[in-house]
Amino acid sequence: MSSKPFKPAELEDCRKAIAAAGRIGEGEALTRLVARAGLGAEDRRQISEHASRLVTRVRADTKPGLMEVFLAEYGLSTREGIALMCLAEALLRVPDAPTIDALIEDKIAPSQWGKHLGRSSSSLVNASTWALMLTGKVLDDDEEGGIAGLLRGAVKRLGEPVIRIAVSRAMRELGHQFVAGRTIGEAMENAAASERYGATFSYDMLGEAACTEADARRYHLAYSDAITALATTADGDDVTTNPGISVKLSALHPRYEVSQRERVMGDLVERTLSLALLAKSAGIGLNIDAEEAERLELSLDVIEAVISHPSLAGWDGFGVVVQTYGPRAAPVIDWLAALAGNLDRRMMVRLVKGAYWDTEIKRAQSLGLERFPVFTRKAATDVSFIACARHLLDLTDRLYPQFATHNAHSVAAILHMAQGRAAFEFQRLHGMGEALYDIVARTEDTSCRTYAPVGAHADLLAYLVRRLLENGANSSFVSQIVDESVPPGAVAADPFEVVAKWGGGAANPHITRPSDLFAPKRRNSQGWDLTDPVTLAEIDAARAPFRDHVWMAVPLIAGGPLANRKKDVLNPAAPGEFVGILTEASKEDIETAIAGAGDGVTAWSAMKAAERGAILRRAADLFEAGFGEVFALLAREAGKTLADCVGELREAVDFLCEYAATAEELPDAPPRGVVACISPWNFPLAIFTGQIAGALAAGNAVIAKPAEPTPLTAAWAVRLLHQAGVPRAALQLLPGRGATVGVGLTSDRRIDGVCFTGSTDTARAINRSMAEHGRPIAPLVAETGGLNAMIIDSTALPEQAVRDILASAFQSAGQRCSALRCLYIQSDVRDDILAMLFGAMDEFCLGDPWELATDIGPVIDASAKTGIEAHIAAARDQGRLLKQLETPTRGHFVAPAIIRIDGIADLKEEIFGPVLHVAGFEADGIGDVVSAINATGYGLTFGLHTRIDDRVQEVVEALHVGNTYVNRNQIGAVVGSQPFGGEGLSGTGPKAGGPAYVPHLQAAERPEHK
Repeated sequence: MSSKPFKPAELEDCRKAIAAAGRIGEGEALTRLVARAGLGAEDRRQISEHASRLVTRVRADTKPGLMEVFLAEYGLSTREGIALMCLAEALLRVPDAPTIDALIEDKIAPSQWGKHLGRSSSSLVNASTWALMLTGKVLDDDEEGGIAGLLRGAVKRLGEPVIRIAVSRAMRELGHQFVAGRTIGEAMENAAASERYGATFSYDMLGEAACTEADARRYHLAYSDAITALATTADGDDVTTNPGISVKLSALHPRYEVSQRERVMGDLVERTLSLALLAKSAGIGLNIDAEEAERLELSLDVIEAVISHPSLAGWDGFGVVVQTYGPRAAPVIDWLAALAGNLDRRMMVRLVKGAYWDTEIKRAQSLGLERFPVFTRKAATDVSFIACARHLLDLTDRLYPQFATHNAHSVAAILHMAQGRAAFEFQRLHGMGEALYDIVARTEDTSCRTYAPVGAHADLLAYLVRRLLENGANSSFVSQIVDESVPPGAVAADPFEVVAKWGGGAANPHITRPSDLFAPKRRNSQGWDLTDPVTLAEIDAARAPFRDHVWMAVPLIAGGPLANRKKDVLNPAAPGEFVGILTEASKEDIETAIAGAGDGVTAWSAMKAAERGAILRRAADLFEAGFGEVFALLAREAGKTLADCVGELREAVDFLCEYAATAEELPDAPPRGVVACISPWNFPLAIFTGQIAGALAAGNAVIAKPAEPTPLTAAWAVRLLHQAGVPRAALQLLPGRGATVGVGLTSDRRIDGVCFTGSTDTARAINRSMAEHGRPIAPLVAETGGLNAMIIDSTALPEQAVRDILASAFQSAGQRCSALRCLYIQSDVRDDILAMLFGAMDEFCLGDPWELATDIGPVIDASAKTGIEAHIAAARDQGRLLKQLETPTRGHFVAPAIIRIDGIADLKEEIFGPVLHVAGFEADGIGDVVSAINATGYGLTFGLHTRIDDRVQEVVEALHVGNTYVNRNQIGAVVGSQPFGGEGLSGTGPKAGGPAYVPHLQAAERPEHK
């Protein structure tokens, strides 16, 4: 097979093809890939037979790799395998002995190690099983009595340091298997013996993405030092025989995100170019690692900017990693070939299957995206890999293929398609695949480069284990190749044959599509991918007509409003910007609305639940169709960032669909009657809609009183609900002041129920008003604030914890009921966590919420700003202000701040803004922290970061809070799957978005309205 001449395509056309490939279904993508592979039945038969022979020879090898044997015995389909991986992920970073002991007991004691004893062909794996089995028995409190039980009890009492040392050493040994060296010097020293026999290596300073500028500079220095060191071993300027280095772009910039494109294209391009110039001077290759699908388009922008720099002219050592588990891989290869052609040079392409599969699936589901960015079945990825390999082999005049795989079938396919051509190399991961490639090297004229991770075991082992946990399905070739129970033919099965059997059903039926996440009950709300250039362009076009639009909010009542006081609505980010006009409801309007609501109850409740549900679903469709206007409105009236706008619209739609479906599932019951819905300004669409949808679904008539600062959004929502078919008498809007409208509604005996979200003080006032003047038996469903806490122990992954702290405390400028107010950090890791937290805060972008780059917008008004800043000033005067950012000079902005406190008891009230309070605790003091949180009387949300499962159970059972979040942020409860509501001072009544909300708004007997 000769290399086909390639005509450089226009790069812009290639980029359009990449975008288009991300929008086709799996079936169509696979049809194209099968055609591109060009393998007939006879080709595939020969490949499978060759692969089967390779598997047989690997099993006959007397020196299988330790990691392959280990994974075969402790596969990730076993409880013991997952326990070991979880232990390895956390143990080496834990600094204190008590927490190490707790972590070891948590992971090892519950598992059944005895069933693995003697099964492995490796004496080391069997020895490890003995150690784990004995340790598990030592740590098991429930062992039998007698002499054996007494002995084990004694070892447990006296031997914890011994166990701790033994398990820590075992984890370090595991680290040696994964990691080529703790430093580049150690890795090169370990590789030297193999290099004397012609082996080549590609080194990677792997680890978590940079959270701070200091992280990015440290990684850049590590890469620079590594390249300088590798230059001493390079022989000539042939990058295919010299060592290489891989660079992870997210390690070089703390905000490597589409939203920060302008910063990325400046700082990150400059840093990457400096490394490329060093590599060019050293005569080694430099590969840009592939990362999450959301960064693909941005990475191509960076790659093009770097490689096109004149200083790199004539250098063939620049490389790019392409992941084939996504449908965009093939057009990315086209783009790389076009780029190389236009620059008249050759580029390296490392072809891999992909490293973030679980993350991609979860992200697409949680964001409600139209489709997954990856294939949902392993065989599809294998087909994609082979098809892309064929494409690379056809483009060797411009691209140097580097095939990274441990799969014998993939290896056999490449050898078959290459037909003796030597213009490529294989790659394997350090510690794995050695037996396979030893055989290939002896029988084929090919080379194999070892991909060698470099870094401290405590950091790198955790990173690599998480990649294994994400991609370690038990169908993995790595675990099967040495597993004698799996026949060689099964290991080497033809993925094309598997794909052909699917027919038109390429998508995995066991992986729920994002739109079907809540099926069959309801559809998921539509998502908008804010990392996708096409989606961003659609949003900009839809918002543009409303950039200077002026909205109107007037009482929408059955009898028509009376003229009353008007008020300007201004943009909190730019108080001089006029957004709309509010006409406030009068006392006469309130009377008219309540009097007319009785007719609304009669007409609306006469409809079947299915009819009401259809109208609410129609409203949901109208909400989504109007995304451009409401995104503009939320930004300009409420100061919402674009990400918050998307989240708010989705939540409103979810409420409409969830409550419609809930009502249809319930037995027919009368409504309570007229329900007053009093909503807050911090979620002027989502909470406002949720209250209304719940009451309407139950058959009630609703009188809605929106928050004073955000009446325009409420008016938009009510108009669309009317347009969808809700009768005007069944849904009336009374915008205005709480002292007039709120009091007027809650003190009227004709109001049969109140749904309220807001402050605890206001909830108390409403409760008193209903008891003294209104109907004491009418229900009050209240969701109020909280002194929400989070605990971080020393097993937590610092980078993950910091990301979740920042989101919980500062997203939406801290103006969420669920926002984190008090952070407890274990003293053993407090300084490190705070240093990372401060550095990550420095990367925040405060500004106009209309702009994609903005992370934090304004607080709602001047009064809120004054109150929050007074609290921060008091902390500053007392020497307790640890960190505060700068703010824009214009608008109601408050600089995010961190304040030191002794404990949550120091907080006398909730500070509703971007202020985080931090306290410490000792390793044995978590119980005291939980007691202090309970003692506040508040109980809305709580977060816990720990890798100890028993600790999770103990804390969750002890805390009196509505919503607990583990190893994630504590905001953004999802309707239906995470019902939201508090205990104690944080709320009363059923949780919003839960199954009890709608029935709570129904009555046993139908009330009469006159």
